[in-house]
Amino acid sequence: MTLWYEGPLAAFGAATTGRDAEGDRIVSAALVTQEAPDRAPRVRAWLVDPGVPVPGTHGLTDDFLHRNGRWPAPVVEEIGRALGGACAAGVPLVVPHASYGLTVVDRELWRHRASRLARYVEPAPLCVLDPWVLDGHLHHRGPGRTGIAELCARYGVEAADARDPAASALAALEVTRAVGRRFAARLGRLTAIELHRLQGAWHIAATRRPLGWFAGGGTRARTRAAEGWPLPPDLPATAG
Repeated sequence: MTLWYEGPLAAFGAATTGRDAEGDRIVSAALVTQEAPDRAPRVRAWLVDPGVPVPGTHGLTDDFLHRNGRWPAPVVEEIGRALGGACAAGVPLVVPHASYGLTVVDRELWRHRASRLARYVEPAPLCVLDPWVLDGHLHHRGPGRTGIAELCARYGVEAADARDPAASALAALEVTRAVGRRFAARLGRLTAIELHRLQGAWHIAATRRPLGWFAGGGTRARTRAAEGWPLPPDLPATAG
């Protein structure tokens, strides 16, 4: 039987307008799918004109997005269908900081399509692998948030440009495979679905530590993340 970290994985990454999952808008996103560690990845990417000012940290200007980005409604519909397609095919989703990334997608779907991410992934089970949750639990990580560059260095993965969702997603996918290999004695006997369930408990435990590995992102972000993993409960007010 193929071990979960040697089989197909799909990684999702997104660049957004801030750090508040309830109100942030997607600027660019990518889904990277790889059938096995030695196979070339397939990349599907999106560029969005969010209709609100974009911080310069992404290297993208408002003018560039106005000229080259697409309207959010069809993009978030495509993202929802792409994530749902991976779930339907039984491919685990690698989503860094999943409680943030999937919440942004869910709220954007509600904002632009009056729908929820759950509708796109059902009836297939949502199976998420979050390299930050895995690493945080396995290393009993202390205060502060670990960036993609630090995780890449820790697991011998080529560093990615954090501003590029496709590059970040591929790096997160490779880090997740590396975590599985390094901790095969502890994780190798688990299925991806079993690991998904365990991560929920690990994530909640970490957010309840006074200065746990999830520290950062503000009180509101931390409180919301503690309410559910990988997707916090719906908030009706997110339709604005």
